[in-house]
Amino acid sequence: MGREIIRGVNASASSRARCRWVAPALLPVINLALALLLSAVVVVLIGESPTRALWLLANGAVGNAEAVGYTLYYATNFVFTGLAVAVAFHGRLFNIGAEGQAYIGGLGVALLCLGAGGWPTALVVAAAVVLAAAGGTAWAFVPAWLQARRGSHVVITTIMFNFIASALMTHLLVNVLIKPGQQSPETREFDPNTWLPQLHDVARSLGWEIGRSPLNLSVLVALAAGAVVWIYLWHTRWGYELRALGHNETAAVYGGILPARTVIVAMSISGALAGLMSLNEVMGVQHRLLLNFPGGAGYVGIAVALMGRNHPLGIGLAAVLFGALYQGGSELSFDMPNLTRDMVVVIQGLIILVCGALEHALRGPLEAFVR
Repeated sequence: MGREIIRGVNASASSRARCRWVAPALLPVINLALALLLSAVVVVLIGESPTRALWLLANGAVGNAEAVGYTLYYATNFVFTGLAVAVAFHGRLFNIGAEGQAYIGGLGVALLCLGAGGWPTALVVAAAVVLAAAGGTAWAFVPAWLQARRGSHVVITTIMFNFIASALMTHLLVNVLIKPGQQSPETREFDPNTWLPQLHDVARSLGWEIGRSPLNLSVLVALAAGAVVWIYLWHTRWGYELRALGHNETAAVYGGILPARTVIVAMSISGALAGLMSLNEVMGVQHRLLLNFPGGAGYVGIAVALMGRNHPLGIGLAAVLFGALYQGGSELSFDMPNLTRDMVVVIQGLIILVCGALEHALRGPLEAFVR
C-alpha cells in the first residue's frame, strides 16, 4: 500500500514536471500552426493557393543570405521591444509605451550623431547606447512614478505618452531639426563616423562574403540585452522582487518588498530597452532621424513577448518569426498581387489573436493531454 502511494506521488510529480516544461514549449507551436491554418483559409477565400503562398513567404524570409539579413534586421527591433514589454509584465505591468520610449531614445541618439562629427566611432557607439537607454528610461519614468505614487494606471499613461512623443517629434522635425531647403520631415544625414557598422561590411573585412542587408551591429546589442534581462530576472534579488510582486503583491509587501520602488525600477529598465531599439533604425540603417521611425515595433513587441512567454529565449525566437513575416510578407505581396500588404497584416493579426487571446483556451486541453 505504501509503495503504491509513493508511486502515485512520484507519478503526480512527474506529471506536474511535464506540464511545467512540455506544455509551455508546445503551446506556441500549436498556436502558430493553428494561426497558419486560419491564414490558409483566408488565402483560399481570396482565390490563391495557400501552399504557394506559404512557400513564397518562407522563401522570401530565409531563401538566401540577403533575405535572412533582412529578417534578422526586423527581428532586432522586436527583440528590444519584446524584452521591454516582458520586463514590465513580470511585475504585472503593461508597458504599452515602447513606441514613445523608442522615439525619445532615438531623439537622444540623433542629437549625439548630429554633433559628433569627427569623434571615434567606438566612442560614438558607446555614448549612443547610454543616451538611447537614458531617453527611454526618462520617458518611462513619469508613467512609472504616476502608477507607483498616484495610482494612475500605467496602460493609460504610457499610451498617452506615445502620442505626446509623436507630437513632440513632429514639432522638432518640422520646425527645428529639419534639414534646410527640404520639405521631408527629417534631419540631415549623419557623418559616416557615427554610423553603426553593417554586418556584411564586418564580414567582408574578415574575408567572408554574405548578402547585403540592413543588418548591423545593433543585433549584438540586442543579444547582450537579452542576456542581461535573463540575469536580472532570474539571478538577482531585484528580479526576484519584481517576479514576487507580479505573482502576489500582498505576499511581496509582507516579505518586505517595496512595491513603489520595484515598479519604478522595472518600468525604467523597460523604457531603457525600448529606447535601445532606436540604435538599429537611427544609427544602423537610416543614418538620420525620420518621422515615425519605430514603425509600430513597440506594439509588435507586445505580441512577441506574449508568444515568447516573457522569456528572453522565447522572445528571440518569436522576434525572428515576426521578422520573417515582415520580410516574407513584402516578397509575398510582390509575387502574388492579390495578397496585398494589408492581407499580410491580417495574417500577422491572426497569429497575435491565436497566440494571445486564445492561449488559455488551448492550455487546459494541452495540459490534460500531457498528463
